[in-house]
Amino acid sequence: MSRPIHTLLHLPRSAKRLLVLLVDASLCILTIWLSLCLRYESWISLANPPYPWVALASVGLALPLFIVFGLYRAIFRYSGWPALMAVTRAVTVYGLLFAAIFTAHSFAAIPRTIGILQPVLLLLTVGASRAFASYWLGGAYHAILRRSSLPSAVIYGAGEAGRQLASALSHSSELRVVAFLDDAPSLKDQILNGLTIYAPADLPDLVTTLGIQKVLLALPSVPRKRRQQILDQIMPLHVNVQTLPSVSDLAHGRLSIADLREPDIEDLLGRDPVPPDAALFNRHNAGQVVLVTGAGGSIGSELCHQILTAQPAHLLLLEQSEFALYEIHQRLAPLCQELNIQLTPLLGSVTDEGRLQSILQHWQPHTLYHAAAYKHVPLVEHNMVPGLYNNVWGTWICASMAAANNVKHFVLISTDKAVRPTNVMGASKRLAEMILQALSPRHPDTCFSMVRFGNVLGSSGSVVPLFRAQIRAGGPITITHQDVTRYFMTIPEAAQLVIQAAAMAIGGDVFVLDMGDPVRIVDLARRMIELSGLTVLDADNPEGDIALEITGLRPGEKLYEELLIGDAPQATQHPRILKAHEAHWPWESLEPKLVKLKEALVHSDFDELRQLLMTLVAGYQPASRITDWLASVPRQADREL
Repeated sequence: MSRPIHTLLHLPRSAKRLLVLLVDASLCILTIWLSLCLRYESWISLANPPYPWVALASVGLALPLFIVFGLYRAIFRYSGWPALMAVTRAVTVYGLLFAAIFTAHSFAAIPRTIGILQPVLLLLTVGASRAFASYWLGGAYHAILRRSSLPSAVIYGAGEAGRQLASALSHSSELRVVAFLDDAPSLKDQILNGLTIYAPADLPDLVTTLGIQKVLLALPSVPRKRRQQILDQIMPLHVNVQTLPSVSDLAHGRLSIADLREPDIEDLLGRDPVPPDAALFNRHNAGQVVLVTGAGGSIGSELCHQILTAQPAHLLLLEQSEFALYEIHQRLAPLCQELNIQLTPLLGSVTDEGRLQSILQHWQPHTLYHAAAYKHVPLVEHNMVPGLYNNVWGTWICASMAAANNVKHFVLISTDKAVRPTNVMGASKRLAEMILQALSPRHPDTCFSMVRFGNVLGSSGSVVPLFRAQIRAGGPITITHQDVTRYFMTIPEAAQLVIQAAAMAIGGDVFVLDMGDPVRIVDLARRMIELSGLTVLDADNPEGDIALEITGLRPGEKLYEELLIGDAPQATQHPRILKAHEAHWPWESLEPKLVKLKEALVHSDFDELRQLLMTLVAGYQPASRITDWLASVPRQADREL
């Protein structure tokens, strides 16, 4: 909307009526002059007597009639046929009276024809003025009416991103921007795009006076720690917060409402990622054949994306899920074509020794990232045999085949749940680590390493998308225990650190990623509710919006996760990567136990499986009885007895 239209539409009602009265008076005078010019077929001066008296008579007669006929009620909402009919009726009555005075009665030096011509011209010009007003102002007026009912928003950040966002939202049918906020003292009370810039400290008052319902963070280049501080200031106000992505994600240039999103949980963590070290990042990937197992999973797919930035010669995707393999191949294929990188999607399981042998023998990969694993704690707890078979036996096969086929670097993606595990999944991942530790001295030509980290944001099973869905559904948010804490990291950051950690390995290394401080899940849920503009429904606030429901710990779930078994981790050349010193079994002692584990898997001997895990994995303390779905089903031999 242009500034003149905006200014005109926001005039007081009395000012608008006075303006239209002046317009109509001017049209009366204009049409008197035009009538005289048409009658005499030449341009004449309206100042010549007695013409000024005719013009005054026209104004004095027309305006009272127009008022009586309601032409000045709700001026800018008059449009279409009803408005034209009102004008026609008013001018018709005016024409009859004007003709009676200047045509039927007549005055000296005033042609009779003016009593006929001028009312006709006045009808045309007044009607045209109303049609023009409807066309020029009506749409804008109704847009103002519509937008006045939209949620009010304030843009935090009066920089380039904020200005672009305000421009993009100027015609939005979803919300209306009413002000800016900015930290710069020099900008306070300035006007930008017709909107006042306020200090952030004014926001609590603005929520009341302007009815602010949304805060839009247009701060794409602000450090994450500062974003966290801003969110902490906004949360008590119970307004909805949306934010623009980082500068790197805004490569398309122009901003739109589609760029707005809910604050990422990493914004709440307040930890900025460390840029990757290019030398470490490219060391084992650039120009090489690289294989990723579990390539369609959350971590595996991100690893593939990150590896492509190092421009390998050939990327092999191994995945047992047809759909997941199709999806990751479709996403990566255009980029590989652009970078001239070979990309091969391979269906297969890491437990299929023959399939894996064929793949490794044919393509001879230089680096293998082993991300294939069953990782959901309750599912593995209820499905012990496939969980152990995939995570332990699959890792043993992959590692053995890698050593036999001269793979130079083998990297296992591990988890913090491998530390003093209370569940089968964690025990299986610790046992997978121990296999690599034990194999490393026996196969010096293959560098085995493993990287251990906590929860990654946005992965399958992550609490963040679950909580968001529960908030959208009106709650409740389900939490297993009020004291549960977890470490969090973004998927891209975790994948980058995995690649860099592997580049520092010398054989048998256990790397641990610095995940920052652990986060209480109940605090995370509360922050997500409050940043959605809602309140927590609890005993202190019975009128709240979203309740928190404590459901109880699931089988095998821990209250707290750890990243280290031993103490005194060793620093590395990367500030976010530590090297752990973890005790393990030598291969000569471990292998017979693994053979027994394999036999127990074949026979689904759940008691033997648990006993072997407790023997092999130091610190494994099951948190519950065996909960495998088949453990309580009588075996055929038992039924025959």
